[in-house]
Amino acid sequence: MKTRRLTGSIDDPRMQRRYRAERRFRLYCMSAIVLALAIIVTFFSNIISQGYTAFWHHQVQVTLDYNERAARLGQFALDGDIREVATRGATRTIPREMERNPDLAGTTEQRWVPVKGEIDQYLKHGRSIADPLQEQVDALAEAGRIQSSFNWRFFTSGDSKLPELAGIMSAAVGTLYVLSITLLFAFPVGVMSAVYLEEFAPDNRFTQAIEVNINNLAAVPSILFGLLGLAVFINFFGVPRSSALAGGLTLGLMTLPIIIISTRAALRAVPDPIRLGAFAMGCSRWQVVRDHVLPVSLPGILTGTIIGIAQAMGETAPLIIVGMIAYIPDAPTSIFQAATVLPAQIFTWAGEPEHAYVEKTAAGIIVLLAVLLSLNAAAVLLRRKFERRW
Repeated sequence: MKTRRLTGSIDDPRMQRRYRAERRFRLYCMSAIVLALAIIVTFFSNIISQGYTAFWHHQVQVTLDYNERAARLGQFALDGDIREVATRGATRTIPREMERNPDLAGTTEQRWVPVKGEIDQYLKHGRSIADPLQEQVDALAEAGRIQSSFNWRFFTSGDSKLPELAGIMSAAVGTLYVLSITLLFAFPVGVMSAVYLEEFAPDNRFTQAIEVNINNLAAVPSILFGLLGLAVFINFFGVPRSSALAGGLTLGLMTLPIIIISTRAALRAVPDPIRLGAFAMGCSRWQVVRDHVLPVSLPGILTGTIIGIAQAMGETAPLIIVGMIAYIPDAPTSIFQAATVLPAQIFTWAGEPEHAYVEKTAAGIIVLLAVLLSLNAAAVLLRRKFERRW
């Protein structure tokens, strides 16, 4: 007599197929996670291995001769065996020093200055240089006249045509200006727009059309916001091209949809009994929003704003359109001066032919990633600290 298996039992072939399908699905999911982690590890390993060497550099001891002829011509001689080793920019600051201290004329001074970029690459990575120059560098190193030290210049100087002197200071200041303008423009406009749409606006076709367009704007390619900023702020309002003001307003337009969407989500998360209780106490709608809804939703609003600012900080395409890809050796002192930002500076270095700029590019990416990860971590911590569960 043939025994029938109960439907749904462990011996049912259909149940066994389901279990096998479940195991395959779990395997696919775990494989996807492993692949994603491998890509992330490979990316960070590649960037760090190329960029960490930019945080230290080699210097050579030189003797600066402040003779009268050099002072008159604006040139300052280096002792002969160092000219092919020390950077050409070693004497750039000397004229300003002599203006401040005329007593330097006719004196000599020993100073440590960066070596040329190709020599720095030879000392770090063993890259080939001319044989006579290699012998000279090795002799100076054996004599103790070449040393390695932390590259503070990378953080304290601006861009330079000489890779050994290039730094991120001017780009960092420009980034600070741009993000400040972006925040001052996008945060109040975005929050007030979201509050109106969520708490005051009637539900009709007009507001529904606005909501649809806001959601669409969040998915628009960033370069289109650059074209919009060029047309509106520069061509129409006359904002100086390449300025932090133009870049900040352009990124503000790009960040607005993100802030509006995140703010509306935070407002929706506030339970209705809070609103109804305030109405029952005689509060007006504005008092309900100001005194009850906004304080409760503020952590979510700030989290969305931080994420939007972090996204804006990593943008390059819209800033290229408004001209913030210029060569900026000195940090800007106002929002109306020509400026650049870290992503644009990295983009510029990536196109340079000298190999010394490769490690500068990777080091700039490391700094940018560190700031972006810090902003995202701050957003997560802020939400966890102030989040309320109902």
